[in-house]
Amino acid sequence: MDPQTHSPFPAPDPQDLPDTPPCAGRREALKRGACACLGAAFAGSAAPAFADDAADQRPTKGDRLVVAGADGSPRPLTVADIKPGSKPVLAFPYDPAGKVVRDGSRFNKVLLVRLDPAGLDATTKARAADGVMAFSAVCTHQGCDVTEWVDADKAVMCFCHFSRFDPARGGQVVAGPAPRPLPALPLMVDRGQLAVAGPFTSSPGVKAVG
Repeated sequence: MDPQTHSPFPAPDPQDLPDTPPCAGRREALKRGACACLGAAFAGSAAPAFADDAADQRPTKGDRLVVAGADGSPRPLTVADIKPGSKPVLAFPYDPAGKVVRDGSRFNKVLLVRLDPAGLDATTKARAADGVMAFSAVCTHQGCDVTEWVDADKAVMCFCHFSRFDPARGGQVVAGPAPRPLPALPLMVDRGQLAVAGPFTSSPGVKAVG
């Protein structure tokens, strides 16, 4: 099981704090109140109890990308929800059959950005859905969240040590100390909703290991 640290369930225009101290998994967070994890975000909702193994599982083909709705239930995202050239939207995969949000590991958190498909390289365009791209939201330098958009560079940025990544070129590092690109998550549109089309291109996190 992956280490579970800061794992908020973002609103459509999230504002994560990169210097938020790590916290334990959802059960421990609920005990300590140490951080806002998805289990707490859904407390009191009608959503079924989450099975830990399903919540920990990496994004699977057919999963929807969701944020927390006004009532705390998972709200699937559409292409229109991701505004071109705007701050990344942070989301988690959601298994619509099992009704489980895969928030058991922070390494399942993804960032969504949208650009003109004409400006994407061929590999990135093939993984995108109408210009919407998904990448691991965990910086490959020291594991902080990648939350910012730098319009001048058309890059996403981690505020901890200012690593920047080019989403139009497969998440390649364009500045800062990050040693490797952000892992990409292939997308598709299914019944009007953004859905996972395949696994991460490499393991999320600091080291590219299994």
